Amino acid sequence: MTKTAVVTGASSGIGAATARRLAAEGYRVVLVARRKERLEALAAELTGLGQAAQAVALDVTDAAAVQAFADGLESCDVLVNNAGGAVGLDYVAVADPADWRAMYEVNVLGSLAFTQALLPKLVASGAGTIVMMSSTAGHNTYEGGAGYAAAKHGTRVMAETLRLELFDQPVRVIEIAPGMVKTDEFALNRFGGDAGRAAAVYAGVAEPLLAEDIADCVAWAVTRPAHVNVDLMVVRPRAQASNFKVHRVTE
Repeated sequence: MTKTAVVTGASSGIGAATARRLAAEGYRVVLVARRKERLEALAAELTGLGQAAQAVALDVTDAAAVQAFADGLESCDVLVNNAGGAVGLDYVAVADPADWRAMYEVNVLGSLAFTQALLPKLVASGAGTIVMMSSTAGHNTYEGGAGYAAAKHGTRVMAETLRLELFDQPVRVIEIAPGMVKTDEFALNRFGGDAGRAAAVYAGVAEPLLAEDIADCVAWAVTRPAHVNVDLMVVRPRAQASNFKVHRVTE
């Protein structure tokens, strides 16, 4: 029987790359995000390759919609809680509480909603896997990053706590914590569409990570034998020694 993987935030970046990789590994992939057209295009791409995919447009922060989605899903073997993102880079003294609330809603409460809704099916599968996409910001902070770091610390703590609470259940909990990943939208969204500020994040970094690198990590961890739990994988580009120490080449 084909296994089913649900990937949130699947319309772009790490989510889309993860969906492609899991589909290539033989999973039936359920693509979840708000942008219906992007999801349908990706589902059509995967279907055209002979891979099973379904697009479901919904907001991960809408708990009722998430539960309705889960109720209509026949089975679930893997849940990748990937939906998230950063808003702003303001210091605590001047940060907008609305930005912090938005980050917490998506990164933490969105993951909570999907985990709660799909946990019965993950347990019923006999070998379920929950992947929590955190960040190196969930392990160490940096100036201007308190709001995002707080949200990703929440993601990390959820993963650690779930592992304790599900210790006697057939469900693995894997945390992937990426560092600097260059995608089309992460930095652009963080800076409200300011392309110049977004480009500056990666300026001089010859080889930042790409979404496909993180998808590769997810696929490797998920496809280990069911008794093998990869608790935590911290993944940075070689040029990034920490969240605030990055080798940049200047011409």
